[in-house]
Amino acid sequence: MRGIETIMDTDAYLKQAAAAQPYPLLFSTISGAHLYGFPSPDSDYDLRGVHVLPLTDVLGLMNKEETIEVSRREDGIDLDLVTHDVGRFFHLLLRPDGSVLEQLYSPLVVTTTPEHEELKAIAPGCHTRFHARHYLGFAASQWKLFEKENPRRVKPLLYVFRVLLTGLYMMQSGEVNANLLELNELYHLPYVPDLVARKNSGPEKASLPEGDFEFFQGEYTRLVRALEEAGENTFLPDVGSARPALNDLLIRVRLKMGQETR
Repeated sequence: MRGIETIMDTDAYLKQAAAAQPYPLLFSTISGAHLYGFPSPDSDYDLRGVHVLPLTDVLGLMNKEETIEVSRREDGIDLDLVTHDVGRFFHLLLRPDGSVLEQLYSPLVVTTTPEHEELKAIAPGCHTRFHARHYLGFAASQWKLFEKENPRRVKPLLYVFRVLLTGLYMMQSGEVNANLLELNELYHLPYVPDLVARKNSGPEKASLPEGDFEFFQGEYTRLVRALEEAGENTFLPDVGSARPALNDLLIRVRLKMGQETR
């Protein structure tokens, strides 16, 4: 486990990486394994956020940097940084895309603004029953990855259960929580703590014994059915109500933050 000094150094490094981006940031948060509750000592940092392009870039004909991606290793830290322009991010929010909601609500905040807080208050109006499809599709892709491996690694299996529980919780509560350990306090999957311990203990224990596959296949099938039923029975609407509020916020953000240049 990293010491306090290292943690403080990492926090400072992430803030510096966010500050070095060429455009003002509405927010930046940590996603990935750190958000999901099962980072390994060597896990990279997935930094996600929203930048605001200058008005001249938005209004002009030149190519726009709607998405900025940075991957690098520095001072022993692997960083994967992705930010979207505010307009693109708002369009993603209006789709049934759980990943952008997880980034928005992440409690692991690196940088923030008052508009970030306003956006979090608006975003529940983006939650719909069709987010169940997002989580079912994501779980299916991770299960296929897990199924074809030899030996089969714990990591994609943890992603399977994290995604299914996040979707299940959203359909039942209307809220977004991407932390597997917190979710498991509600859903009580007895094997989750052992899987997390295996992943975090190093490569020698990061794979599953072959005999465990049928058990986890049964659990995957059971949870898929639970999420499908939850999606059918949820109180969440078919269509979100947040578009007018997002439109208003987008205009105000453009006028306020879009005046700044590189």
